[in-house]
Amino acid sequence: MKKQPVELTSSVTSASLKPTRYRWIVATLFFVIYTIAAADRANLGVALPFLRKEFSMNNAEAGALVSLFLIAYAVAQLPSAWLVSKFGVKRVFSISMVLTSIATGLTGMVGSLFSLKICRIALGFAEGPLPIGIAATINSWFPAREKGTAAGIFLSAVKFGPVLTPILGATIIAAWGWKEVFLLFAIPGILLSVVWVFMVADKPSESGAVNRAELELISESGEALGANRRAFAAKPMPWLDKFIRARREKTLDTTREIFTSWDIYGCALGYCCQLGISSVLLAWIPTYLLTVKKFSIMGMGFVAAAPWVGAVVGNILGGLLSDRLLGGRRKPGMMLSALATVGMMFALIHSPADPLLYGMLIFLTGMLLSVGYSAYMAYPMTLVSKAKFPMANAVVNMGGQLGGAATPFITGILLDNYGWSSVFGFMSAISALTFIVLLTIREPLDVGVRHAEVGVAGKRGIDHA
Repeated sequence: MKKQPVELTSSVTSASLKPTRYRWIVATLFFVIYTIAAADRANLGVALPFLRKEFSMNNAEAGALVSLFLIAYAVAQLPSAWLVSKFGVKRVFSISMVLTSIATGLTGMVGSLFSLKICRIALGFAEGPLPIGIAATINSWFPAREKGTAAGIFLSAVKFGPVLTPILGATIIAAWGWKEVFLLFAIPGILLSVVWVFMVADKPSESGAVNRAELELISESGEALGANRRAFAAKPMPWLDKFIRARREKTLDTTREIFTSWDIYGCALGYCCQLGISSVLLAWIPTYLLTVKKFSIMGMGFVAAAPWVGAVVGNILGGLLSDRLLGGRRKPGMMLSALATVGMMFALIHSPADPLLYGMLIFLTGMLLSVGYSAYMAYPMTLVSKAKFPMANAVVNMGGQLGGAATPFITGILLDNYGWSSVFGFMSAISALTFIVLLTIREPLDVGVRHAEVGVAGKRGIDHA
């Protein structure tokens, strides 16, 4: 029998209650869970140099192997949005996590290149619903002024997994072998899927751990409305708003409107390029460190983790920047990240051989690349209704994953024909393309601005976050 929510049975008014903070426990849980999922996909990069010794592959074939996961992952996004909308986050998310762990474990049992490819495709399809489920959870569990921060926490998990993976993977390989990496990484996900079922409801109103005051804060109704929804309007930045094309936009309420919106497609294309760069770093940096920089296995493990440590920092900073300093504006962080990455790719062409100096440079690269990542997830939250957000998020994420799938393969071709300088030049070019694309999309003003301007902010509920 479902436990009745505290906020619906309490006779104490919300004004006299101190809000619970259970939403941050939810954030901690999806951070931990997706750290595990990100590690499950990242472990191939650590094992790849050893896999290539067992299964003969040239650079293009190795890049294609990495891309198989991302192609399946991208294809799974739109069906995943439908599944989440129909069956709810809890059910779909938990099953997805179990299947992700099974696919990871099976990778450690393969005996041929063909079976390895099948396992990577299965992993992509299995993991596909996870980002849709977490994005929908953020949209349901957090008020507008915290969504950028929550998205930053989630995307930090995407990068924190690769922080742990090179270190743990190198240790496991040194002690046992590459197969044990996949077998051991499969265990935590199954356990955490059970934790999610018992701790996270699809909606905060269905959770007994959320009191009425926190529910009003999340839903931005009652007295919480004025404090939470006027943040954007409280910080006028006319020069910036003109540059980023900030304006009031009609909320997209239908699937047709989502699929005909250039703002959604432009966001997806920008994410496509930026996630493509991240995918190259994830898949190829361990090989680069071993073959070009001549680092030891353990040295590779620690230095290969540096960009993802930077990425964790960048994601958190980007979310706070977007929510607190920019009043909910998403485009500035995205554009800053794109421009900074152009410069960092050129810096990597002439990178130092010293492990410490190289680690510092690639840490900075990961941080600057990731400053805008949370904004790509938060951007559609203001533009699209909550009911249709999973579909809009799926479009953006599918675009990103297609970019992530293409670039490792393109990198393999560039390496077979030109060399590493061409790879870094290619990444610089697509980051410049990101900046150009972002100039063409609009910055939708937060709904709270519209209410503040007509004098009703703080007096009534809001239909869309």
